[in-house]
Amino acid sequence: MNLPLPASRQLAWHELEYYCFIHFTTNTFTDKEWGFGDESPSLFNPTDFDADDMVTIVREAGMKGLILTCKHHDGFCLWPSRVTEHSVARSPFRNGEGDVVFELSDACRRHGIRFGIYLSPWDRNHAQYGSPAYIEYFRQQLHELTTEYGEIFEVWFDGANGGDGYYGGANETRSIDRTTYYDWDNTRQIVRDNQPQTVMFSDAGPDVRWVGNEKGIAGDPCWSTINQELIFPGIDPASFEARLTQKRETGDMVDTWDSPTQLLNCGDRNGANWLPAEADVSIRPGWFFHSSENDRVRTPENLFDLYLKSVGRGTSLLLNLPPDRRGRIHEIDQESLMGFKALREAMFASDCISAATVLADSGRVEDLLEEASWLQAESDHLTLTCTFTESQSVGIVGLREQIHLGQRVDSWSIEVHTDQGWRKVKQGEAIGNRRLIDIGH
Repeated sequence: MNLPLPASRQLAWHELEYYCFIHFTTNTFTDKEWGFGDESPSLFNPTDFDADDMVTIVREAGMKGLILTCKHHDGFCLWPSRVTEHSVARSPFRNGEGDVVFELSDACRRHGIRFGIYLSPWDRNHAQYGSPAYIEYFRQQLHELTTEYGEIFEVWFDGANGGDGYYGGANETRSIDRTTYYDWDNTRQIVRDNQPQTVMFSDAGPDVRWVGNEKGIAGDPCWSTINQELIFPGIDPASFEARLTQKRETGDMVDTWDSPTQLLNCGDRNGANWLPAEADVSIRPGWFFHSSENDRVRTPENLFDLYLKSVGRGTSLLLNLPPDRRGRIHEIDQESLMGFKALREAMFASDCISAATVLADSGRVEDLLEEASWLQAESDHLTLTCTFTESQSVGIVGLREQIHLGQRVDSWSIEVHTDQGWRKVKQGEAIGNRRLIDIGH
């Protein structure tokens, strides 16, 4: 069986499963989601920023990583980049001597949290955006971030590209060819050269793909495989349909996708590339902090539901925690985070399987909870039967594959034995890195 296989950097990424996004820039102080690019660096002044406190909250919430918006679309840099003055170096933060990227990356390492960077390709501040000169600027910034701040676990490239902006005072609308402008092959090589074990995220990878929405919900099923040639960063429906039509006409593909987001959301069982999905969502309606949203923070129950619909469908969950103007994770957000952690701990506090006798088609299975996996000769139908000495109350059934061998399970079903015999309670497709199946609802 020839299946797409994950690279070592992807396998390491799969193990993280749950980590946070930090959206932080001048937008935090202007109450906007997208800055126009004309914001003065003097606006950025978090008076109580404490990287250790922020990372401690992340760690105590059970997250394993943190990705910081080092530069969002407005172009303001949270580190003193050598190629622009539009940065913290021109802000009152730490009297112009501050470096948010350094402080957070350093705190992450000291607290055992993986550190990642978000660098927006689109820059509404830069006068040369849309020209080849900007690409050199963008690459210089990417080089700075991947050589001066230690080990990076993920580089995040946003798909938003081109539109109106300040652009050095031009105040105009600029468009780019998303398929060619960034020369992604050569741009990504900077990351490969500087950080070989770093995964890169975009709509189209090359290592991790977008899940197709900002709701934190993966498709059901959500395959870790896809045909990468159908998509590119920032892909639009028209380009997707053109590529799909070409494949249909050559007889290379049979599909049921209506849009690129549907393909990204569900993946493709027959896809040629291992390109797993990451489900991103904010704990608030917006990605940046707005005090008007203090009464609209996601509840622990909602976050747990999203966990089952992301991590529980084989993706990773990237949960945004926007710092407020103090530079702190707001107390309301913290309360919800810790409530979410308590729900997870309560649900997974005990595992019934340790008290069961487990039989496979080929015989008894030992240590099903251990890292060593259960394997059986290839077959169209395999069965595991778990027998308990007394009745059990089961909420979640957890399944995993040894994904270093590829995604091999096509479909599954769960049955329970009652006085009336065997009754099917859940069925579906795909397991992948992890499946968390709520059989109580």
